[in-house]
Amino acid sequence: MNQKNTKVVTIANHKGGCGKTATVVHLAAELAQLDLSVLVIDLDPQGNASTHIGIKHPSEVSVTIKDLLLGGYSKLVEAVQEETNFKGVHLISSSLSLTTEEDKIKDNEPRPLEVLGRIIKPLLGVYDVILIDTPPSLRTLTGNALSCATDYIIPIFSGSQYGMYGVLDLQAYIEKIRYINPNLNLLGALLIRHDERQLMCRAIKESAKEQIGKVIPIDISSSNNIDKSAALKVSIREVDATAKIARKFRQLAIWVAKETGLKPELQLTTVIEGEEEND
Repeated sequence: MNQKNTKVVTIANHKGGCGKTATVVHLAAELAQLDLSVLVIDLDPQGNASTHIGIKHPSEVSVTIKDLLLGGYSKLVEAVQEETNFKGVHLISSSLSLTTEEDKIKDNEPRPLEVLGRIIKPLLGVYDVILIDTPPSLRTLTGNALSCATDYIIPIFSGSQYGMYGVLDLQAYIEKIRYINPNLNLLGALLIRHDERQLMCRAIKESAKEQIGKVIPIDISSSNNIDKSAALKVSIREVDATAKIARKFRQLAIWVAKETGLKPELQLTTVIEGEEEND
């Protein structure tokens, strides 16, 4: 069997409420719809991605990412949940105790930012895509996620004047990570809750271009369907496949698959033909 050219995509921004988890969850679902094998690793102690994707609540999962990070490498197979709420998406759940256990990684490991890279090494070649959700901080967990990634996306809350707050700190941190991972590739800033008609959104978009250098050409608009999908533990397409927000995530998945070389033959126009724009 041919090994896959696994892409490890980290979604990172140390600002809370910018759409990291929603991006991971719905991008994972749409990448799976493209016949790509997907694994989500939830590094956020809040565990919202785990709660949405997983059949069991993270507190009921016997082996989580915490166990692996604290030396339980042999439990990797047990940690991967192949049965989830999303067809074609596997999951390694987070743990609430990651908040208090994070410092133990630094205490136990001589190279604390490279632990996750060692953990996922056996999975490279098994999955097409590994998506990593991160906490709103620039500490050990986010550092691990960036150190083992091939690519990263920075979600930006476009509808707020504080959307770009702290981006320079994030960029400076990522430059330090490049000493460990020199080939880390920026896919771009992803504008969340973006409305091109709004002056603030257009201003945030220009700031993202200047400070980050690259903006993903698909933005994610506001929609109540995001909250509905989380409550129902389903993907956006299962709430309303014809809604604008569902089309946006389909376009994002196609763009990511094409940009990373997983599916270079895909074209964005194929997802919008004959679809109504409603939400």
